[in-house]
Amino acid sequence: MPATLYWMQGGGCGGDSMSLLGAESPDLLELLSALDVEVLWHPSMSNGSPSEHAQLRDRIISGEQELDFLCVEGAVIRGPSGTGMYDVVDGRPRKDLLAQMAHRARHILAIGTCASFGGIGAGCESEACGLQYLRWEKGGFLGADFVSRGGTPVINLPGCPCHCDVITNTLATLADGGLPKLGDYNAPVAWYGILVHQGCTRNEYHEYRVEEQDFGGRGCLFFHMGCHGPLAYGPCNKVLWNRRSSKTRVGVPCFGCTRPDFPQEYPFFETRNIEGIPHQLPDGVDRAHYLAYKGMAAAAAPERLEHRQTRV
Repeated sequence: MPATLYWMQGGGCGGDSMSLLGAESPDLLELLSALDVEVLWHPSMSNGSPSEHAQLRDRIISGEQELDFLCVEGAVIRGPSGTGMYDVVDGRPRKDLLAQMAHRARHILAIGTCASFGGIGAGCESEACGLQYLRWEKGGFLGADFVSRGGTPVINLPGCPCHCDVITNTLATLADGGLPKLGDYNAPVAWYGILVHQGCTRNEYHEYRVEEQDFGGRGCLFFHMGCHGPLAYGPCNKVLWNRRSSKTRVGVPCFGCTRPDFPQEYPFFETRNIEGIPHQLPDGVDRAHYLAYKGMAAAAAPERLEHRQTRV
């Protein structure tokens, strides 16, 4: 019997589905065939009628239809006042259907930052939250102690959107009977155990504090341009988009879209600072050592870096 997958769209933009369609080597259809996974439903890719979809949901909830993977894209909408009536399916709050399905699924994947942590709707009247987190706080919609039928918590795959390789690799691991090692915030260490800063092509500029204050240069974007690369954990410079690029490689600051507090409540292209020193320092670095080290590093910057020349 093939493993079964149901994809639920919550409060979100659909960007993770668009990312998934970009999977290659193998592409999505080849992957599902190789893994022997049957997609019972995807809101953008399935062609069943509304009544057929309703019957499918009922079979899953009753236990008649086995469900191996419940993939949720978008936040859980609980508003107004905890009713969930801002997001309904056939007159019923989607959150109630999600809760029923979650208790039937062998594994649950929160795909994207909204499903993982609440995203853009967290903290507003939509009362959006993630499946097992509300931003930094564990709990979310299903509760801190929830585990699926397979004995795992919700597996978070944050990103705005999540990279297709992260989704397909995690599904492949689970379909093969394995379990990804989870780190902070229940995210797979293989993808979220490294800073975006690691692998960034601007690292040498960062180390010598050769800074940019506008777009178009090769220098570091952390000190003035709001880059979250040294603060955010994610695979952006490990697995490139379209096999060739990332935000920092094309001169755009990392937005920190894998962080539980994304999107931030302050300007994206501006680094908050105290007397010229970034308010948030690279993860694991204390302020006293940072002040001493960066002052010396800037004074010792090679001339080629000052002229924005790469190493020959």
